[in-house]
Amino acid sequence: MLSLVIEVYTCSFLPKFHISIKTKYQDNNGSAENCLGLSPIELSHREVDYIDIAYDELSAKHYKEEEDPKFFQSKRTGRGPLVEGWRDTTQPIMCSYKLVHASFEIWGMQTRVEYFIQKCIRDILLLGHRQAFAWIDEWYDMTLEDVREYEQKMQAETNHKTNRFWFSWS
Repeated sequence: MLSLVIEVYTCSFLPKFHISIKTKYQDNNGSAENCLGLSPIELSHREVDYIDIAYDELSAKHYKEEEDPKFFQSKRTGRGPLVEGWRDTTQPIMCSYKLVHASFEIWGMQTRVEYFIQKCIRDILLLGHRQAFAWIDEWYDMTLEDVREYEQKMQAETNHKTNRFWFSWS
């Protein structure tokens, strides 16, 4: 089992803005009550949102039938398609538990912006986890070293794409 992973996102020109995401993966269908080890106060304030990678709506601009878990079947593992009730019948199964905290401390905008951030992160997680399932044939036999190498390659490609839009003024 992987340990807890914490990601924090900030913006230098908005010092009162940050997003933190705590993640833990467990071999279950989302049945753990408090796998992130929240305090009683945190538990009372949390809002649980189950994301169903097969049956939750995905925006039309991101939808690809070949990445739809309701239709996809892995050639290498035979997993899929995911039918109604898959969370209770599929084995093996893994759940990605996430605690997302968004903070935008700007008077008059805080509630709306924080709600918008939470919705956007939910959409990103839904798309990303659908793709992780649908791309299983590409990553199934990868070692941790292979994954790290792939991450570095993708980071370099992304940086190359985004850097071409930055200009330096002399």
